[in-house]
Amino acid sequence: MWDQQKLDKETSRQKWQNPKIILKQIGLGSGKVFVDIGCGYGFFAIPAAQIVGQEGRVHAIDLDTTAINTLTKEAAKEGIKNIITRTGPAEGAILCEGCADIAFFGIVLHDFKNPKKVLINAKKMLKPTGKLVNLDWKKEQTPFGPPINIRFTKEKAADLIKKAGFKIGAINAAGPYNYIITAKPRRGYPFTKKPNNETLHPPAQD
Repeated sequence: MWDQQKLDKETSRQKWQNPKIILKQIGLGSGKVFVDIGCGYGFFAIPAAQIVGQEGRVHAIDLDTTAINTLTKEAAKEGIKNIITRTGPAEGAILCEGCADIAFFGIVLHDFKNPKKVLINAKKMLKPTGKLVNLDWKKEQTPFGPPINIRFTKEKAADLIKKAGFKIGAINAAGPYNYIITAKPRRGYPFTKKPNNETLHPPAQD
């Protein structure tokens, strides 16, 4: 059964954060490969799939089975066929080898048990020319959002990203409540074998 309270939050979120605008601002376009790490109910994954089109691909992973199931149903409802989903911890997941144009964290990096490991995995998924994008909460009082004590300052997040083998490109405000960090992978990063338990959304029923 869907978690209606979480779904309502996702709907309300669109009033202060437009996912399509953010995705286009970070350079997502037709034919690109987008990896959404900690995708939740698909707030960014579904519009990303619409932007990249059938020539592109979206990989989406989340620990929450309910969230992935909801994303799958919403994708089918919208006729979206280019999202590959996986349920499980991102710390142990390499969704593709050097395939991604953008590896994306949407207000979630602070939630992982081992954020450095997740960032290292993201690096392995990126093309050498790819980009990591971390959108997260400012570490200050906001009308909503997670407790301040679990949030990362932009300096802490940038330090984690650098230690995972990235070069910081820019750190900017992203609306009144968030910041956004973009980074490029440094040369010489390793690859690992592609997992064989990905799930491609079946075609939507006509």
